[in-house]
Amino acid sequence: MPNKRRKYFDHSRMKILKGDDGLVIVHDELQFGDCHLSIAIPNWGVFENINSLDELAKMSRWSKERPLRIATGFTYLGNEFVKKNGLNHVSFSTADGALEAAPAMGISDAILDLVSSGTTLRENNLKEIQGGVVLESQGVLVASKNSLIKRKGVLDTTHEILERLEARLRASGEFMVTANMKGNSAEEVAARVLSQSSLSGLLGPTISPVYSKVGDKVQVNYYDCVICVPRKALYKSVQQLRAIGGSGVLVTDLTYIFEEETPRWRNLLSQLNFLK
Repeated sequence: MPNKRRKYFDHSRMKILKGDDGLVIVHDELQFGDCHLSIAIPNWGVFENINSLDELAKMSRWSKERPLRIATGFTYLGNEFVKKNGLNHVSFSTADGALEAAPAMGISDAILDLVSSGTTLRENNLKEIQGGVVLESQGVLVASKNSLIKRKGVLDTTHEILERLEARLRASGEFMVTANMKGNSAEEVAARVLSQSSLSGLLGPTISPVYSKVGDKVQVNYYDCVICVPRKALYKSVQQLRAIGGSGVLVTDLTYIFEEETPRWRNLLSQLNFLK
């Protein structure tokens, strides 16, 4: 049976936009609060060898008189999911306290709950099954359409928040690396840097002269090389800088990387009918 996995934003977008408060989506991927809504069953007893939604649906023990009992706080989403996936004999109920304890207490056969790391499921001898993910979720930013249009300053503030969020998310996986490079010209140093696969930066290295005073003369013997590198490529980049003569390597965490104006801003203006 196919796994009909959907993202939370895709599922709920229409409801948000049609809500009484007239909410609009400002940013739909904030990269925090990641979790998913999933069916989990015991990893013991009659479920020990059940590892997929298809296998769960085909168990002969389920009937109109004895349906598969699922404890959840998401009965609407659960009903919609099982209907679309061909589970015919299912009943949903809520449970007081932790849902994970419901199967062991005999209150339910399975649960439908939000899962992040899965640690709580494992601690309660429960397991997720293939095809059992109802939807995926992460933090989003929404705003009142009415406030954005009518309240002075709200749209400008939202624009700044959006720009800061985008710049912060863009910078979260990057380091700024600075190294001293000996060379005869900025072009020569740049050519050496660009010969290494992980030293290209966002657009290319920034090379600037380092001035030193020798006697009464000011000379340029070294150049400062500045690049942005992905966090996972940091050590490789440092090794490559050393291999081409880099020294005094400094690594700085980036707070923001502002690029051209985010497309999400134009999308928001479009939702507010500010674009012709």
